[in-house]
Amino acid sequence: MTRTADECDVVIVGGGPAGLAAAIAARRRGLSVTLADASRMPVDKACGEGLMPDGVSALRELGITIRADESFAFRGVRLIDGSLSAYGHFAHFNGLGVRRTVLHRMLAECALEIGVAIYWGAPVMSLNAAGVRIGDRIVRARWIVGADGQNSRVRRSAGLDTAPNPKVRVGTRTHFRLAPWTDAVEVHWHEHGQASVTPVAAQEVCVALLANSKVPISIADLPSLFPTLAARLAGAQPTDSVRGAVTLTSRLRSVVNGRIVLIGDASGSVDAITGEGLSMALRQALILGDALADGNLAEYQAAHRRIMRMPLLMARLIMTMDGRATLRRTVLRALAARPHLFSRLLAAQVGALAPSAVVLDAAGLAAWILLLGAAAGLAQL
Repeated sequence: MTRTADECDVVIVGGGPAGLAAAIAARRRGLSVTLADASRMPVDKACGEGLMPDGVSALRELGITIRADESFAFRGVRLIDGSLSAYGHFAHFNGLGVRRTVLHRMLAECALEIGVAIYWGAPVMSLNAAGVRIGDRIVRARWIVGADGQNSRVRRSAGLDTAPNPKVRVGTRTHFRLAPWTDAVEVHWHEHGQASVTPVAAQEVCVALLANSKVPISIADLPSLFPTLAARLAGAQPTDSVRGAVTLTSRLRSVVNGRIVLIGDASGSVDAITGEGLSMALRQALILGDALADGNLAEYQAAHRRIMRMPLLMARLIMTMDGRATLRRTVLRALAARPHLFSRLLAAQVGALAPSAVVLDAAGLAAWILLLGAAAGLAQL
């Protein structure tokens, strides 16, 4: 059948990294794709800007390589709480720090090059049996993909909304002109929240602040909350203005309803402290491209659950430590004492090891935590 200009195989609502990655994956499988977003290029949003190794691998599968002069490879994760520090390294592949604007630009360029029809500044007005109304046009498609973020209009239209009242936290992000002092993503802890540092270029770092209350943590709070980090940043000049966003952990019972399917934050999310948001979206996109080409969204639904399983578990574990200083410091002491264990847990988080492969490691960590906790109790007698 010859398609008209207002017909295609897939319409994607939302042109962030998740939507663009889905467009690329579907187009590479031979489908005709139209993407619409109410924003205009360039698009920048608050983001920790770290791609875990599984996200870097997914990006390469999509056919995209970020240049070395526009990114920074990191080799692990370091958790810091005052004088305590624990480091876990990635076993086989590095993660990648990259500015959100750089990643978005490269995804958009790739999508255009392979034939995705992209409409910027084009809000989607409605979805119905006739198709998707983009501005004053109705586009008919076999599949509709909602990639329109946490407050997804597509999700609501499909009756796939999230459970009520997920825990919401406030985050802000700033870049500083400064040579990275570490080859790891650093996560600094305090009772009031966390500060994560991601190197994104040879002379630039991204600092993301997450508050445990409704009041955001600001850069001015660093000396009192994170003095070590404040000393690192002393004299460094911000390279952009502060951007803010909310972050939450939410899971949907289903991400598919008929011909409508969700991806990225529209399909559920994990707290930004896990660093998994972008990587999950890229992995989801690869599976979704295959599922759309095969006409089998059930395979995407099943894969989506698998992709979110470990990040959701990590989010729960991390949030359990939030506000529990004694538990958190005990965990950090255990991880510092057994760094290989921390590295294996990271490997499971990014898909390099099956979760079942680290069950004994997790049990060993729990035993160490209990022993350290007991020792701390005895020391106070």
